[in-house]
Amino acid sequence: MTIEDNIAALPRQMEPIIQDSLLINFTTEFNRVWSSNGSKAKPATFWRPAPAPDALPGYFPLGDMLIPGDANINGEVVAAVVCERDLKGVENARGKALARPIDFELVWKETGAPNVARLSIWRPLAPVGYVALGQVCTTDHCKPSLNSVRCVRVDLVVAANLGELIWNDKGSGAKMSFSAYAIEPPTAAAGEILFAAGTFAGIQGYSKPAAPSSAYALRMQIPVQLSEPPQVPVLGGYAKPAESEPATVTHVARLPWFAVRDHAHPGEQFRNSPYYALKRTDQYVLIGYERNEADTYRARKWTAPRAQSAVTMRMFHSFTAMEIVKAWPSAPLSDIRMTRFSACLPKALTHTEASSNGWHELRPQIVIAMVPKQSAVAVYQMQSHYELVREDGTQVAVDFGYTDDSSVLLTQYPPQSIESVSSCPSLTSDIPAETSIDSTSVEALPSPDLDVVTDSAP
Repeated sequence: MTIEDNIAALPRQMEPIIQDSLLINFTTEFNRVWSSNGSKAKPATFWRPAPAPDALPGYFPLGDMLIPGDANINGEVVAAVVCERDLKGVENARGKALARPIDFELVWKETGAPNVARLSIWRPLAPVGYVALGQVCTTDHCKPSLNSVRCVRVDLVVAANLGELIWNDKGSGAKMSFSAYAIEPPTAAAGEILFAAGTFAGIQGYSKPAAPSSAYALRMQIPVQLSEPPQVPVLGGYAKPAESEPATVTHVARLPWFAVRDHAHPGEQFRNSPYYALKRTDQYVLIGYERNEADTYRARKWTAPRAQSAVTMRMFHSFTAMEIVKAWPSAPLSDIRMTRFSACLPKALTHTEASSNGWHELRPQIVIAMVPKQSAVAVYQMQSHYELVREDGTQVAVDFGYTDDSSVLLTQYPPQSIESVSSCPSLTSDIPAETSIDSTSVEALPSPDLDVVTDSAP
């Protein structure tokens, strides 16, 4: 391997996730602690995250990892590590984000096979106001160093559940029985990501507890960069305007690598794209235009197709495992990532502040307006388009769209002739009843109070 190859193989330093005074990062470097090889128990290996001091100075693991089998996981598996954020002399009223354990209690020790190296597993005892997110192994029967892990302030974590069994010591001959389970975060609320550090929850015995008291997951808010919305279009003359107004990127949500399935090995995905950007672009699209040169009002009707597509949404979910209107993953991912998580996009990003029903509305919308005499009218509707991109700008999966019924608007020329509009009950669709596509309608009539056409579909 050349020097250049070695450099390319080094893990990239990810910009840390910041949660109050806690910094969260990831490492692909580990030290092997113990393997069950030589015993009669199933093959499994304990590993300790070893963040490189030059790449991640000041970072600590939250506990050791347990991997079925005995393959080398360096460069292949990714685990979370943590660091105290430097607040530049400002004292945090809540206290430090991290603390050393005050002691350890024994969970299990290997005492059976004469040809197997010793191992003991310990549960860190956290100081008041902090919790431990993992357990620590030693290759003797002595307690680990208090500097081997860090505990996290309780308000920076959430209670988690026990997942599937990773390994137990059945057949080892040890006097104590032991089972290790994966840690499963609960369902995330809108705008949050809850994720496990990659550690395990070990217990004495072979029966899974119904209500674990010592399983926790990390939490983060999904950062969203907001920009000004597109300028509201104004009809400036009698000529028909362009079919669409300029598009504007209004929302950019930043998602960590583990929240997106990109059909790549976790280690490769982490190195190539530590973060993904979900971009929302908003644009006013012309629904209809009419110039009335008569001396009386004229009724005009337009049909506006929607940007939503059930097929496109299924394709996007299939590629990325992401859900737009609810938390994901909706089913366990089939890859070998160790970072178990639950994520849910912010409601303002997904147009779901009031309801998620809009994403399932595929019927075209019918808009009816009364065009004043000697005037021109243009009716617009906001459309949003979403695109998921990697750090290098390449797109993941397919883009998809959303039509915002609440942003239908009418503009008239000349300005002094502008008369307000209001919504009326739904009209009967002209689309045959047997077709799978329905239509909703909005009727615009003169009114002294309102100037925006709104959707009145049930």
